[in-house]
Amino acid sequence: MDFYYLPGSAPCRSVLMTAKALGIELNKKLLNLQAGEHLKPEFLKINPQHTIPTLVDGDFALWESRAIMVYLVEKYGKTDSLFPKCPKKRAVINQRLYFDMGTLYKSFADYYYPQIFAKAPADPELFKKIETAFDFLNTFLKGHEYAAGDSLTVADLALLASVSTFEVASFDFSKYPNVAKWYANLKTVAPGWEENWAGCLEFKKYFG
Repeated sequence: MDFYYLPGSAPCRSVLMTAKALGIELNKKLLNLQAGEHLKPEFLKINPQHTIPTLVDGDFALWESRAIMVYLVEKYGKTDSLFPKCPKKRAVINQRLYFDMGTLYKSFADYYYPQIFAKAPADPELFKKIETAFDFLNTFLKGHEYAAGDSLTVADLALLASVSTFEVASFDFSKYPNVAKWYANLKTVAPGWEENWAGCLEFKKYFG
């Protein structure tokens, strides 16, 4: 399976951790966005939206990290532990995935990306949205070791990729004790944590 990615990208790292959890070897293909490689005709044929991560499995191409994670588990998982078949358990996992995409990771992108890529000043109103997102996550994790249920799922891996990126941005989440406890545990139990952290450190260069 070909996997078009950048190591610093949190969505890409969430897929790498999922593949590691499943024992899948991905044929990793670095895509240089600054050089416009994602806009070349051969890549646009694969993914007309020209985003990363993108997975190519035989004649099937898929993008959007959380969709890729679920696809890999459903197709290659020896068990359903990362994405259980129980409709209620699966619904909670999906909620967490959508929360990560639309609230938590979005708050990171909205606040930090203009500063990194457009040299814009920090917007305190957007920083408040980060704090709100962490408040929500802290509430979700109250009394729970994992983000969606009592075992590791793709929800944890997606959220871990995001939260670890906040760490290299020097966001202090010590005032969110449930998040801090969950994060400390995930760093020891998440498959592929080392590669995820290496990607975080690569991304850290943007913060000087």
